[in-house]
This record gives sequence, structure tokens and C-alpha cells, in this order.
Amino acid sequence: MAERLPPLTALRAFESAARHMSFAKAAEELHVTPAALSFQIKNLEEHLGQPLFHRLNRAVDLTEAGRLLSPGASEGFERLEAAWRATRRLQDSRVLSVTAGPAFTAKILAPNLYAFALAHPEIELRFAASLRRMDFQRDEVDVAVRYSLDPEEDLFNQPLMEEAAMPLMRPELAGRFPTPESLIQAPLIYDDSLINLPSASHWDRWVRAAGLTFTPHPTARFSQADHALDAALSGSGVVFSRSSIARRLLATGQLVAPYPIALRTRARFRVLCVHGTENRPQVAAFRSWLVSELDKLPTGLEDKLLLDEAEYE
Repeated sequence: MAERLPPLTALRAFESAARHMSFAKAAEELHVTPAALSFQIKNLEEHLGQPLFHRLNRAVDLTEAGRLLSPGASEGFERLEAAWRATRRLQDSRVLSVTAGPAFTAKILAPNLYAFALAHPEIELRFAASLRRMDFQRDEVDVAVRYSLDPEEDLFNQPLMEEAAMPLMRPELAGRFPTPESLIQAPLIYDDSLINLPSASHWDRWVRAAGLTFTPHPTARFSQADHALDAALSGSGVVFSRSSIARRLLATGQLVAPYPIALRTRARFRVLCVHGTENRPQVAAFRSWLVSELDKLPTGLEDKLLLDEAEYE
């Protein structure tokens, strides 16, 4: 038989006092009088059968029992509050909170947001462009777009598009460097974010796959994929980048991929959400819209020989 827990108000009073190490500050936070808060903690101590605080002259300190209870109480209330917020969000079909990496946001989502707003004026989109792995409950996120090798089994996951990486450049640069061999004279742009991705495609691997013998050296390096693409857009050089985030730029002809070889990887972008929320009206609308927008664009890989990147480690 499970042990009966003490009153929630008493646990809340203890958690706040232990966090602030002050009865007065805890009372202020909980909007009760210090006397009422002290009564709640005394009630909790009686329920437990031992003190949780040492009452000092002008301060308090946790007893051994208090130090043992405090972390669990704080974590419990944090999880309860997060679950409550997530449950309340189920009633709200107007707001959709989406997180994605800066490059995906800048190159794929942002250019199309006006179209989504026109199609779904009833939905208010809130974006967080971040590489930080956000927690769906704690950070109040409805949908995440993440780049990964394998599905996350504890989440609903929808793969978006095939992925490969290849050299990209302005059309005028393609005239100056018409063959892979000519890249030995080209200014090469490094996207250092590729190194930290589940797929580690990079210039060295592509050079080997193309059968070239020179060692590539960077003219410029960027820590963010969208910055590296922007450098290529400016005509500063040739960037080795992923087909997914360059898809719109390839479709509009702002960048071209003139060489026949691309390195394919199992890693790809996926739309993720908590199981059971994928068919909420605003989540389903966003998923359907994103897939539809991507399907309008060529992949950029139609005429490429796709080689497995793992063969060129």
C-alpha cells in the first residue's frame, strides 16, 4: 500500500523556503503571511516526524532530512508545473511553438512563413531558432525540426527529405571552375557545423569520392551553415553544404551544383513532437504545409551520382 503523501500546500511551502533559505521570501513568493507559511512547514514536519529546518536567530538551515527532501520536492513541482502547462496547451489551437536550427529556419522556414500565415490565419506561429535541444514540456515547444541519423523512438517523428552534401557556388563561379579538378584553384568555404552533425560529410571526403588527389584548404570557415551559404551567395567562394538547406537557393538558381557527385547520408531533418499531439489541428497543419512546400522544390539531387559518405571516411 502506497504511503499517504502530506498536503501539497505544505510541500510547496517547504520547497519554496528551502530554495530561498528564508521563510520571509518564501511567504512573499507564495503570497501568504510568514505565520501561515511557518504553520504549513510545521505541519509537514509533524507529518514526517522530524524537523526539516534548523531555526537560527535570523536565518534557517536545512536539517539532514531537509537536504534529502529538497531536491526531489523542487524537481517534483517543476515536472508538475510543466505537465500542467502542456495539458493546458492542448486546449489552445491558436498558438504553435516551433523550434529549429538557425540554418533550417533561415533558409527553409522563414522564406515561406507568409504563405503559411495566409493559409492559416487562425494560427499564431512562434519560432525559436536554436541548436539547443529543447524539452517539449519545460520549454513549451509543440514541434521541433531536428537533424539526426535515426528516429527518436520516444517521439513522433516524420522524416522530411533525402539528404546529401556537395559543392555549391554562384553560377558565374561555375564558369570559372567547370570541373572538379579546377577546384584546386578555387576559394573554398568550410561549413564547420558539418563536423558536429551526426553526418560528418566534408570537403576531404568529397574530394576523395571525386577521385581527386589534392588536399583542400579553406579560404574561409563559418560555424553556422546559413552563414557559409550566405558567403557562397555573395560570390566569395565554393561551399560544401547540405542539399536540404540549399534546396530553395538551388531551385531559384542563386546557387548551382555543377559537379555530378554528391555524398549521401542517412542523417536528415525530421519533424518531431510528443506522441499523441501530431494530429492536433495546428500541429497537423504545420506538418502538412511544410511537406507541401518542400515537395514544390526540386531536390537538387536529380542528376547526381549519390555515393555513400561512409565509404570515404
